[in-house]
Amino acid sequence: MKARVLVRLKPGILDVQGASVQRALHGLGFGEVQELRVGKVLELELDGVGGEAARRRIEEMCARLLTNPVIEDYTVEVLA
Repeated sequence: MKARVLVRLKPGILDVQGASVQRALHGLGFGEVQELRVGKVLELELDGVGGEAARRRIEEMCARLLTNPVIEDYTVEVLA
């Protein structure tokens, strides 16, 4: 089974990397970009588990290692 985890900083947490990319885009003439936040994508392939059990395992992985629950939110997408 394949899954994707989208990780983003929580609203209100300063995104230094996003601000830097936004400034660079403005410098390149893309001034219409009003807000930009950078996140990360984690693609997982799980063996021997599927459906709701896979989602629970991924949620556990996120809580224990893949994300920082103090400053990050995440979304799990089960792909197949």
